[in-house]
Amino acid sequence: MPPVPHRDLTKSNAQFQRAVKKLPLGVASTFRYWGDDRTIYVHHGKGGRTWDIDGNPYVDYRLGYGPAILGYADDRVDAAARKGMEVGGVFALSTERELIVAERISKMVPAAELVRFSNSGTEAVMAALRLARAYTGREQYLLVEGGYHGLFDAAMWMANMDDWDLGSNTDPELVPYGKGIPPTVKQLAHITPMNDFQRLEDMFKRHGDKLAAMLIEPIQGNCCSIMAQPEYVRLARELCTKHGVMLIIDEVKSGFRVGKSGIQGIMGVTPDITTFAKAMANGYPISVVAGREEVMRTFRYGGASHGGTYTAHSVSLAAAEETLRILDETPALHTLANYGERLMDGISRILNARKIVHSYTGHPSMFGLFFAETPPDNYRAWKTSDYTFYDQMAYFLHDLGIICEPDSREPWFMCEAHGLDETCLTDTLKAVEAAVDLTLEHFENEAAE
Repeated sequence: MPPVPHRDLTKSNAQFQRAVKKLPLGVASTFRYWGDDRTIYVHHGKGGRTWDIDGNPYVDYRLGYGPAILGYADDRVDAAARKGMEVGGVFALSTERELIVAERISKMVPAAELVRFSNSGTEAVMAALRLARAYTGREQYLLVEGGYHGLFDAAMWMANMDDWDLGSNTDPELVPYGKGIPPTVKQLAHITPMNDFQRLEDMFKRHGDKLAAMLIEPIQGNCCSIMAQPEYVRLARELCTKHGVMLIIDEVKSGFRVGKSGIQGIMGVTPDITTFAKAMANGYPISVVAGREEVMRTFRYGGASHGGTYTAHSVSLAAAEETLRILDETPALHTLANYGERLMDGISRILNARKIVHSYTGHPSMFGLFFAETPPDNYRAWKTSDYTFYDQMAYFLHDLGIICEPDSREPWFMCEAHGLDETCLTDTLKAVEAAVDLTLEHFENEAAE
């Protein structure tokens, strides 16, 4: 058995003790807190790797939850961003580059007939839902269990699996992600299980004439990369058309990552409204809400409101122009997806040698690892499964120099730089083998106690 790994986090721990006095949990986003003695602070990143302030190197499969699709500090994108700085930053006025980037997006994504820019995935989905309501004149909306659409009140609802009786004939209760969300918002929200065709049809029969929109992530970027069946998304398209409901395909994580036109292009489904964010500028803050021209022109005086001082910022827009050019005109997407396939093959060899049953969900560019013969096809299947082996393995991987989300819901993200640096793969597989053996030993010791 390999020795139990040890990282020196002295500087990170000291930074945490200082930061927690001024920042809740010592961080700027709750999900970056990994414990008082395991929260890391990044010094820098380059390519497919990051280094913390203690000097520990990591092969990074979080990539900021997916934005660094080419790799950290990509020379091409950063050079473009510097030219964007020369424009002057923010004017709350328009520049010519907005049209250049919008035309590139429309070329890559057929559904994006018209484009509006924003700053984050949350903002884009907020605008998309508001747009759907303004266009239809309705207020209610349908979510899919396990989907994640950002941190705003209307989207922060989930099925309460913790208090649900699996054998009952009832659905789990709809509950907010956390405190501070008014219960009155719940009156407008509905939720349905992924890949349950009959339930989807029933939902539209009961509520279709009151729904403004159905929001769906065909690849659930916050739930193990669970993937909708293409036929399920096509049924959603048909039902939305029949009932006059706006189909919003949320590609904040999958957009420009799984393919040039996103998962909607792979599945052959055209939404009324779609959102993109994370991969479109290699880490610079920008997002997009796009869709059918007739619908998008509801953004107008007297129609749906949309704006923001920092929208289409010159730096982010320049970074997006170059990132999208690279994704559209070079083999970058093939390079990173091929790396993901090789990584999954390597992990499988390690697990198969130890007779550990496993499977994968999602796409090679953003996959989930699952320790069962058949991967889950919806949130309920994931939530009622045993993911303790993964969580413990992730704990060891951090100490062995591999960054993945400690919560098994988050996919492993690939970047082009991973595929261009063979040592990323060899270092990762060496660490995975050690982490798997340590995890097996951990549970054997627990069983013996």
